[in-house]
Amino acid sequence: MTNELQPLSLLFQNRLFRIPDYQRGYAWQQSQLIDFWDDVTNLQKERYHYIGLLSLKELEKKEIETWGSDIWMVEVGFTACHVVDGQQRLTTFIILLNELIEIAKLNNPDKSEEDIVLGFETLKDIKKKYICRHRPPNNQITTYLFGYEVDNPSSDYLKYRIFGEPYSGGVNETYYTKNLMNAKKFFNENLVELYKNEGIKGFNELYSKVTKKLMFNIHVIDDEYDVFVAFETMNNRGKKLTNLELLKNRLIYLTTLYPDDFFDELDKIDLRKQINNAWKEVYYQLGRNEKNALSDDEFLRAHWICYFSYSRKKGDDYINFLLNKFSSKKIFEMKIVDSNDFEDSFSGFTYDDEETIIENDDLETLELSKLTPNEIDSYVNSLKDLSMYWYDTYFPNESTNLTPYERTWVDKLNRIGIVYFRPLVMVIISKRDLTEEQRIHAFRTIERFIFICFRIGSNQATFRSSEFNRLTKKLYWNEIDLDVVINEIEATTNANTDYALQNYVTKIEKNFDSKLGYYGWNTVRYFLYEYEISLAKKNNIEKLDWNLFTRSERDKVSIEHILPQKPSKYYWRNTYRQFDSDEIISLSGSLGNLLPLSQSINSSLQNDSFEDKKISKLDGRRGYENGSHSEIEVSKYEDWTAEIIYQRSIKLLNFMEKRWKFSFSADQFKRLVYVSFVRDGREIPKDLLKEKVLEENSKSYTDLDNFSSNELGNKQLSFWIDFINYCKSIGRDNLVNRKPFAQNWYDITVPNAQFHLSFTITSSKYITLLIYAYDLDMFVKLEERKDEIEYHFGDKLNWYSSRTGSTAKRILYKQEYDIFNPSKKQEIFDWMIKKYDLIYNALIEVELINAGDSPESRFSFLKQYLQEKNDEIIILSFSQIEEIINSKLCDSAYNYNAYWKCSKTHVLPNLIFESGYDISNISLIDEKIVLKKRIQ
Repeated sequence: MTNELQPLSLLFQNRLFRIPDYQRGYAWQQSQLIDFWDDVTNLQKERYHYIGLLSLKELEKKEIETWGSDIWMVEVGFTACHVVDGQQRLTTFIILLNELIEIAKLNNPDKSEEDIVLGFETLKDIKKKYICRHRPPNNQITTYLFGYEVDNPSSDYLKYRIFGEPYSGGVNETYYTKNLMNAKKFFNENLVELYKNEGIKGFNELYSKVTKKLMFNIHVIDDEYDVFVAFETMNNRGKKLTNLELLKNRLIYLTTLYPDDFFDELDKIDLRKQINNAWKEVYYQLGRNEKNALSDDEFLRAHWICYFSYSRKKGDDYINFLLNKFSSKKIFEMKIVDSNDFEDSFSGFTYDDEETIIENDDLETLELSKLTPNEIDSYVNSLKDLSMYWYDTYFPNESTNLTPYERTWVDKLNRIGIVYFRPLVMVIISKRDLTEEQRIHAFRTIERFIFICFRIGSNQATFRSSEFNRLTKKLYWNEIDLDVVINEIEATTNANTDYALQNYVTKIEKNFDSKLGYYGWNTVRYFLYEYEISLAKKNNIEKLDWNLFTRSERDKVSIEHILPQKPSKYYWRNTYRQFDSDEIISLSGSLGNLLPLSQSINSSLQNDSFEDKKISKLDGRRGYENGSHSEIEVSKYEDWTAEIIYQRSIKLLNFMEKRWKFSFSADQFKRLVYVSFVRDGREIPKDLLKEKVLEENSKSYTDLDNFSSNELGNKQLSFWIDFINYCKSIGRDNLVNRKPFAQNWYDITVPNAQFHLSFTITSSKYITLLIYAYDLDMFVKLEERKDEIEYHFGDKLNWYSSRTGSTAKRILYKQEYDIFNPSKKQEIFDWMIKKYDLIYNALIEVELINAGDSPESRFSFLKQYLQEKNDEIIILSFSQIEEIINSKLCDSAYNYNAYWKCSKTHVLPNLIFESGYDISNISLIDEKIVLKKRIQ
């Protein structure tokens, strides 16, 4: 092995780079790109910067026979190299250089590539040196100096979508190709801005830094054995190798160890090809959905469950098993072990605590025989075959292996939360000899088990997991029929139903004690959606989209309390005048008062009267009469009374019993209805005076003495009052802690800072967000971070509007609106809140606000919950978290894994970390996180 430091300009001298078959695709995300860009742009001219290790394997001619027309470069003196480690960094460099070339050309349209010069080199020479060369004399063949081996899905994408080579055909897109495009867009945007600010001089400086000042530690590996050992022990910057990558590397390495008289070179090449083809298919399936790439490790573990002996351990048990199973010593030795002893050798904790107590498994002996090539071949082909069915379990509506009715039921399993049944569902789909009727029966049985044992019974997430995972393996290997699995699940469900129902009653009563009622039941959306589907079947038309139903914006609701939780309008106050405030809260949270909406609404509209809710309005609210089947059903009532809530609660509980085939006892049923007090025969008082209610409402949100005799001042005061009420209605009380006055500004305090934020109204037509720095020193600190603040905010700010010589300084962001137009208020308020959040987070990002001082105090309830629970492993659904913090998570929590990663701006994951837990797994599909207690 050789080592030396080299810049990019030396690295690319007479070398041809390819990413080998055992490497994953491009994995860098926004955070790594930002770090990289900062490293480059902040580097001083006279200094060098160590960028990291680059491990290369120089290839012999026989190893590049599949490179096709690119071989001519080797024939003219180039050295062909595999990038063993460092491909993420090297890929990033090449994308940056390519965008540098393209933007330089775009900004000099009247010049050719030979006339544009960067760092004393023409663009033509730069492109020839780092991007591609054309085979003389006809220039028909184009060879790229850096790329992927031809059978990698990223190969064509890099060539045609990133480098821009003309091509009229289709190119496969995966999670990894999406990352390539994101990097291209990132550098394009930043380079456009750089050229705008600094012109060709800025490009010259950047090119010089990138090619001459950033140093790689070049590590050339001589021996084939060392390649695989090195790969297994190396990590890319910020991106650890996944277990799937490690296993592939291990398997390819093992193919080199068999003696030639037992397994010759042709056999080795063919087996390696089988491994590569299997991983190519697996990576394609896992990255097939651009928005939701599937976890490598989750698939590998699921396959292990159905292919090998299952253990009750958790954590890294499966990869420990696989790396032990596929190890060099297994090729040369045979060993007999007790399977339980083998399991005990794994680190971790008991997979299913309660089963450790109730199960007494017979001891089993495994013979770990000498590992044959056929075993490797069978294993990788099984991985390949099942990867397609694994994808079907997540995205059934895209599946060609499922009938429409089967898709419906797999979709239900995803909606209710499939827990540990996904491997079983994968195996069921893979059994192509099963009939539609058999598969539907199995899916129905699993869904009923989940609903009864988990969603109403609240059993631990691992309840009976060992038993059913073992059945999954037996079904896969055709040791049992599907009917055996179905019967076992049905028997377990029926045996635990009574226990589950009693748990459910206790849970609901606790929810009412905490003033949440059924709204705090984290399966209420699924339940109401199923009721909606039952109505849709009667009418033969679907009116409710599950995605809209579960993905409401931060200030929107998709499950409505028909009777509001805090009724203020005269209609509600008068209709429910016989009940006290606690009884009204119970009625509001009862099952019969909850309604799924076909179009999410602003929470400020929830207080509308029943008549207003029924009829569509110009303010953007769709009336019940034009909504979902459930809404239409409710709209047929003339009034919404306590008696109707009581009757609808009974109706929905009856539906629950029928849909999931169980029966509550009379006492349980009464306790679940909960609002039996509506029939206690109490006397109903006289109607309330409307004027008195209106007066009470007005006093509840402002002091009338604040109004002035000035008409404009009163308009301004009314605007701020409405803004305060709007913020409170959507749970953003943190913005509006100050009393409003008849003036054109409203200030928002920033804890422990020498500045505050403020909104101002100008000329009745502009709303302005401003940072108000108290002195010049604070303004200078802000100004030093100007570019970073604007980058994170997403737009330019006006930094220099303050009067010359003034001590305090203002930084402005202005938007034109018809300020006092009532129909525009909600739009304006939404804009104000959105821009406030952006500037606040930008100031956290540049460390001028401490994230710990963030007003997101609602997350403290989660911290208290974790500290009280103190379990080794905690599995929380997003809806459970929302229940704990008593507010909705933002859209990013549902759409981006990055939201759950600790950073300066991510309050929730930081708080989880501070509570002593790591987020060990994130599933956006299942909408849950797994927390693992850190060892102190």
